[in-house]
Amino acid sequence: MKNILLLLALFIVAFSCNTTSQPKSENTPIIEDVPTSIGIQITDDGVKSSIVVGEMGNTSIWEKYIKAHNDKDLETIASINAIDFKGYPPNGTVIDGSETHISFLKKWFADSNPKWTTRWMIANAATNKDGVEQQWLTTGQELTDSVEGEQITLNHIHDVLFVDGKIKMINVYERAKAIE
Repeated sequence: MKNILLLLALFIVAFSCNTTSQPKSENTPIIEDVPTSIGIQITDDGVKSSIVVGEMGNTSIWEKYIKAHNDKDLETIASINAIDFKGYPPNGTVIDGSETHISFLKKWFADSNPKWTTRWMIANAATNKDGVEQQWLTTGQELTDSVEGEQITLNHIHDVLFVDGKIKMINVYERAKAIE
């Protein structure tokens, strides 16, 4: 009798742990089709929209771009830049156009030996005010360079806008590497 009661108790416990699922209707959303929101974007007029996972293929373009900078390969850099490239370095200037960017780099490379090391990349996308989805890559870099003969290391964050596989815009944020 004890065995029957024990089996009955185990059966009741096991049966009560089963979950029932509701049948899916035609109107049930498929989760996989909804982009994963990873944050929000706030426009100048206060409108909020989701930031979602972006195109991971842009990471390989960025790696090629950084390698070209480290190799001082201006031809490859120019081929990755959009013609209407805009750069916003941390000193507040604006680099307007791919040709201007190449001239800027040519002078920098002649005067110095900057080297970038990528530490992380986040592919993300957001819809602009015109309803167009923009593909971004946010990256963390270490920049080593020499200023007046002294070796420096800076931490950079780049917000990079990609359009049709080309780099259209880069915002660069900088701080000195912390001394531990």
